[in-house]
Amino acid sequence: MTQILRPLEYVVAWLMVGWHSIWTAIGLPEASGWTWALSIVGLVVVIRIILIPLFVKQIKASRGLQLIQPELRKIQAKYKGKTDPDSRQKMTQETMALYKDSGTNPFSSCLPILLQAPIFFALFRVLNGDFAIGPLSMELRAQLNSSTLFGSPLSDTFLKSDQMGTKILTVVLIVLMSASTFTTQRQLMMKNMPASALDNPFAQQQKILLYVLPLVFAVSGVNFPIGVLLYWLTTNVWSMGQQFYVIRRMPAPGSPAEKALNERRAKRGKPLLGLGAAKDEEPEPEETAPQPNQRVQPKKQTKAQRAKGGAPKPAPEPGSPEAAAEKNGSQKASKPQGSTSGKVTET
Repeated sequence: MTQILRPLEYVVAWLMVGWHSIWTAIGLPEASGWTWALSIVGLVVVIRIILIPLFVKQIKASRGLQLIQPELRKIQAKYKGKTDPDSRQKMTQETMALYKDSGTNPFSSCLPILLQAPIFFALFRVLNGDFAIGPLSMELRAQLNSSTLFGSPLSDTFLKSDQMGTKILTVVLIVLMSASTFTTQRQLMMKNMPASALDNPFAQQQKILLYVLPLVFAVSGVNFPIGVLLYWLTTNVWSMGQQFYVIRRMPAPGSPAEKALNERRAKRGKPLLGLGAAKDEEPEPEETAPQPNQRVQPKKQTKAQRAKGGAPKPAPEPGSPEAAAEKNGSQKASKPQGSTSGKVTET
C-alpha cells in the first residue's frame, strides 16, 4: 500500500511546497500554521480543478440514475417472482441496455470520490510522516510538523491530543465537514430532481445516506489530523459551490431548479428551457371563427314593380317551403294554357 501511494505522496508534497512558496513570496511567515493551512487549501483547489470533468460526469450520472428509476421499476416488475437463470439474465441484459440507451453509468457517480480517496490517504501520510519527500525537505518537514492553527499542531488528532484547544478545533472542523456534506447531498436531491424521480427505492436509499454519511464522517473524523480535516472541509465546500453553480445553470428536466431557472429567464424575456420550453411551444387549440352571415340577394323586380316603389322582398332560403311554393308558381306560369295557345284565330 505504501509503494502504491508513494507517487501520490510526491504529487501532494510538490503541490503543498509550491503553494507554500507562493504564500511566503507575498509575505506570510514560512513556519506559520496559516501558511501551511492555505497551502492545503491550494492543494484542494488544484485537485478539484483537475477533477472538474469527472465532477460533471458525476452530476449527470446521479441525475440519470434518478430519472430512469421509473423504467427500472418496470423491468423489475416484469421479472418479479422469476428466479430462474434465464429470467435473471434477461433482466440484467435489459437493465444494462437501459443504462446504455440513457447514457448512464452507475459507477460514474462514485468515481470522483474513489479518485480522491488515494489523495486523501497520501496527504495523511505526508502530514504524519517524519521523512523528506520530493521538495519537502527535512527543514520544511520540521516547519510543517511544528506549525499550529489556533495553537493546535496541524498533525494532531482528537484522540491523540491532550490539549483542549485541539479537541475543540477538531470538533468544529468535524461538525462543519458533516454539515457541508449534508448540505451538498440535500441540494442535489431536493433542488435538482423532479418529484417523479424521488418516489422510488433508489431515492429512499439516497435519503438514508443523506443522514448516515455525516454521522460516519463525524465518527471517523476523530482519527484524522487537523490538516486532513481542513482538506476534507475545503473539498466539501468546493463541491457544494460547484454543485450549486451546475444546478443553477444546468438543472435536471422537471426539477424545482429548472422551474426557478425558467422563472428567471421569463423575467428577462429569454426563451424557456427544458420542459418549460416544451409547454410553451405547444400549439393552442384553434378557435373556429364564426361564419359571416350570407348576403341574401334581393329578388329581381319588373319595371312596373319598380315604378310602384314597392320594397323588394328578400329571396327565400333554399329548401324552405316559400322557395318550393315560388318554384311551383313559376313553373305553372310558364306552362302553355290548354290548346288555345297553339291556335291562330281565323277572321
